[in-house]
Amino acid sequence: MTTVNRRALLKGALGSLAVASIPACGGASAPEGRLRAAFPTGGAKESLDPHLSSLFVDQARAKALFDTLVGYAHDMSVVPRLAESWEPDTTGTRWSIRLREARFHDNRPVTAEDVLHSYRRIADPATASPARKQFLGVDFAASRARSATELELVLHAPNFEFPSAWGAPATEIVPAGTRDFTAPVGSGPFRFATFQPGRPAVFRRFDGYWGGAPAIAELEFVPINDESARVAALLSGQVHYIHDISANSAQLVQRDGRAQLLAAPHGTMQAVALKVDRAPFDDPRLVQAVLSGVDREALVSVALSGHGQVGNDLFGKGLRHYPPDLPQRGRDVDRARSLVREAGLAGFELLTSSVDPCFESAATLIAQQLAEVGLRVTPRIGPAETYFSDIRTNGVAALTRTAPLPLTTFLAERLRSGAGTSNYTGYRSPEFDGLFHRALSTVDGAERSRLLGDAQRLAREESGLLVWGFSDWNVAVSDAVSGIRAAPPNSLDWARFERATLS
Repeated sequence: MTTVNRRALLKGALGSLAVASIPACGGASAPEGRLRAAFPTGGAKESLDPHLSSLFVDQARAKALFDTLVGYAHDMSVVPRLAESWEPDTTGTRWSIRLREARFHDNRPVTAEDVLHSYRRIADPATASPARKQFLGVDFAASRARSATELELVLHAPNFEFPSAWGAPATEIVPAGTRDFTAPVGSGPFRFATFQPGRPAVFRRFDGYWGGAPAIAELEFVPINDESARVAALLSGQVHYIHDISANSAQLVQRDGRAQLLAAPHGTMQAVALKVDRAPFDDPRLVQAVLSGVDREALVSVALSGHGQVGNDLFGKGLRHYPPDLPQRGRDVDRARSLVREAGLAGFELLTSSVDPCFESAATLIAQQLAEVGLRVTPRIGPAETYFSDIRTNGVAALTRTAPLPLTTFLAERLRSGAGTSNYTGYRSPEFDGLFHRALSTVDGAERSRLLGDAQRLAREESGLLVWGFSDWNVAVSDAVSGIRAAPPNSLDWARFERATLS
């Protein structure tokens, strides 16, 4: 038996054991009208506080229990949710928002005071919300509720893209004064029933939901961290939905007749972050050498098993404000060799991890490709549990990924000077910052998009971000389920279980 086959057999055995021990399932069928959704989870540290959500399961549970002012379409443009309409003043610093008629699970109306309380809580450093940076520009002392259904948010600086902040993960609206989330009250399609950290969570249909009562009576989130166990649980009928599966598991589901694969294109950016604030990549020649030396099509074919699209060294392919008519960067071995000789670099270490199923194979292939241009690249595997925090400060190059976000959010948090720890490449450019600030301050949408395009073209050459591909976002559902759509994470349609029906 080969090493690969032994590993596959062991993984299959572990997966079977995991299925047998699924909490609250035990192989029995789900109660009538209950949809079971399997997610990787965070164990004992989990919470139903929507302003602390960081894992996808946190965000999916928050989406079921709560709601946001806006959501994101597949291209990350904003669509109304609790906000019925909104309008800036001529300066882009004062936003008037009108709320739709909606109620919390305890029958209280959703009001402007609830929104202000929620945003103030998110912006409070003591909350430690991952969405805090979305509201750092808000002047809360000047912001106010005009009436029960109207509020005014005041900014310190112009931002005609500000509504994008209202749909970010961890921006859900909670009742004013809420501090305890052990049995949370929201305005989402499902209301709280039971939850213990690391165990299943059960939510029940909320008949008073503003968007219409869900078709299913109950929704259960089932924790299954092992991917093979999630697939086995779906195919054996123990769960109806499984989240986040690799290209190999997607092929397995497609070959099996008991489930349906839902694959969303452009689901996740796959990239290498070259740290341009330190040697050797503070030398622009070496950044260009790596950009020219990598074969992006081969990486998509091998590392993503063909389940993805070729990248072009920019985040956001297919999203609003992505530059149109951008020439595809191809491999140029001769140029890369020449630049390597000029710079005199022998090689570098490339950080990778099992945190993403394609990272290690991508790192191996990149090392092979760059060896052909004279660079000795040594992949080094880091721990999955701390990988993304480790690469913020360690090393000179690392595999990274990002789920879809509004382009302005990505540019502000990953490329703008002073962006903090999310700027994995250490990029600093006054020219980029100026273009980005001018774009946010521009009232005309077409001109704003042009300026954002100029900023992105500049960053594509200088920032050290090598975007080699976009992996499909794969989930799968039982044949008994309908009404769930293929959708990229963070979008409105992603993990929308109130539309689901069971047969």
